[in-house]
Amino acid sequence: MKVSGIPSALKTWLPFIVLFVFLALILPKSPKFGYDYRKGSEWKYETLYAQFDFPVLKTDEQIREERSRSVSSVIPYYKYSEDIVNKNLRAAEGLSLGKDAALKSAIVSIIRDIYAQGVVPDEGVKVDRNATDLSEEVLYIQKDKRAVKVPVTEVYKQSDAKSKLIAEMGKTYKSYNLDSIFKANSVYDLIVPNLVYDRQTTEVVHAESAPFISPTQGFMNAGQLIVSNGEIVTAEIAQLLDSYKVEYEANMGYGTPRALQWVGNILLALVLALALYLAVFFTSRKALQEPNKVWYIVFVFVISTLCAILIGRSQPLYLFMVPFTLPALWHQAFFRNKMVLPLYIVTLLPLLIFSHYGAVIFMMFLFAGFVAIYAFRFFYKGWKQFITGLIIFLALVVTYFGFRFIDTIGGNVALTLTFLFIGSILTVLGYQLVFLFENVFDLVSNSRLAELGDTSNKLLRELESKAPGTFQHSLQVMSMADAAARSIGANVLLVRAGALYHDIGKMNNPQCFIENEALLPSEDKNGYHTSLDARQSAKDIIAHVKDGMELADRYKLPQVIKDFILTHHGTTRTGYFFNKYINEGGDPADAADFYYPGVKPFTKEQVILMLCDSIEAASRTIKASSPEAYSEFVEKMVDDKMKAGQFDESSISIRELNTVKESLKSYLAQLYHERVVYPKMKAKPTR
Repeated sequence: MKVSGIPSALKTWLPFIVLFVFLALILPKSPKFGYDYRKGSEWKYETLYAQFDFPVLKTDEQIREERSRSVSSVIPYYKYSEDIVNKNLRAAEGLSLGKDAALKSAIVSIIRDIYAQGVVPDEGVKVDRNATDLSEEVLYIQKDKRAVKVPVTEVYKQSDAKSKLIAEMGKTYKSYNLDSIFKANSVYDLIVPNLVYDRQTTEVVHAESAPFISPTQGFMNAGQLIVSNGEIVTAEIAQLLDSYKVEYEANMGYGTPRALQWVGNILLALVLALALYLAVFFTSRKALQEPNKVWYIVFVFVISTLCAILIGRSQPLYLFMVPFTLPALWHQAFFRNKMVLPLYIVTLLPLLIFSHYGAVIFMMFLFAGFVAIYAFRFFYKGWKQFITGLIIFLALVVTYFGFRFIDTIGGNVALTLTFLFIGSILTVLGYQLVFLFENVFDLVSNSRLAELGDTSNKLLRELESKAPGTFQHSLQVMSMADAAARSIGANVLLVRAGALYHDIGKMNNPQCFIENEALLPSEDKNGYHTSLDARQSAKDIIAHVKDGMELADRYKLPQVIKDFILTHHGTTRTGYFFNKYINEGGDPADAADFYYPGVKPFTKEQVILMLCDSIEAASRTIKASSPEAYSEFVEKMVDDKMKAGQFDESSISIRELNTVKESLKSYLAQLYHERVVYPKMKAKPTR
């Protein structure tokens, strides 16, 4: 039996090389916040100072509270009057100050600056007595067709503006009696409100903007202390850390040279590509020899990685809506569970490494994916798939609230649950892409194998009609192979389908095979090979493999089924006619026509089918009916195949082969068990 080592063919490594290059280019070029913290816990890292300015983000609770207040809070809308400003500036420029004319340019400049800020009446922004709910903190100012929201503290009340004029002039002209000069020349009269309240626009703007709440509150400057070593992370500190983390991951560049950034990305890309390769290598080395499967695995990994990186960077909350459980179901459609689980874990790694709340989301979808794999075994047909979707949703919810209750993750609960539900439904809908992947990557899903195993399909009905003995033989082989495959954890659906189709070529010439003699008239039975020599009989027998491949092509059977047709006899010989040929004086050196020109089995499933096919056909010749007889028979059949080198290319181990043998012995004992002989009645019973 062939021992698989590390593959060296370029076609094996090419998909992983392409994946490595892709990851090196797509991996984020900005760092991830390197601290793990939780409200109420101790800050175990060094004292943290802000490296840059950043806005402090409001918590969800603060935003909800402000939204509830926004209905009653109205921001006033003012129009900046250029006419008032221009009129008063022209008047200032035309002042006749006599001996104090040197003050004019300074007066004009300061008044211009005051008007640039804006002036409101001394009553403040509440100029509309009917609008007592106007904000006293901010207002809108429309200038040059643009409206800007500014704090009330940045505009002047009329009296404050006059005081500002005196104060600014006094800094330069200390020897002047400015107040007297201004009163004498009516300078104070040049400062009037230039911000005019617009009640109608205020109401319109409020109606349109009431739902909008600013997501930020305040600002932290570079160098300010965020948290000290050993300090307890309070709610306020956690809010600062959350805000700093968002800004850090969104806009902060690496502090290392650009060359080292690329080195880091290359190393991470190498780690991820190798992790995926090793996940395949340790679970199914044979898959590495099938490029279509490897490209499919790489494709699914790329899709998941793109979602994790791109959506995680732009809208982290939307990650809850992405059906990250889909790769688990996609892989389950084509691979066995022992291969699916490692592949799924590796596929989720980018989510863990690069996403906001990566550890939380990774654990949520890891658990949900495992649950999905289990649930889909029972709910995979039709509308029942939505039951799987509901189970996935419940698994996500349970994990989410587990992290929520220990305050590891925040966010709006209702919105997050909505996203999780949408993602669970998308898992069900997205599973249908399996049928597209089958065609694109030339794969066969478990659903497709189940369909092929339906004996009511057209090709099998034709086999039953033309070669009923062969059809019954195939059913017996299928049942025997099912038991053997289960004993070693092989792909049961695959081996069942292979058993049903392995002999379809016999229906082109059914009378050539003894199991179909019931089709022939009684006078022709045992007559097909009577007029043929041993060589021709062997050729006719062997032809059913070639005929089977042609039928498989005509009915578009998948390659994995064709492989069973090609390998179920391997390179063995037609023993009956070969022996007849030798007994008749034939030359053993000229016996090539007696050997099947097929391919030796290269999978466990193909080995099982070869054994079951031979054992089922030959078991009818067993004369003794005892466990010892069945054991001796199976041992001889398996030993003959091994001596003929038929298992040299397969991945089946000696241990698995021994398990298969025991399974077949048990199957034969159950199939041909002795029955009770009913005693004959000696006398006719009387009533």
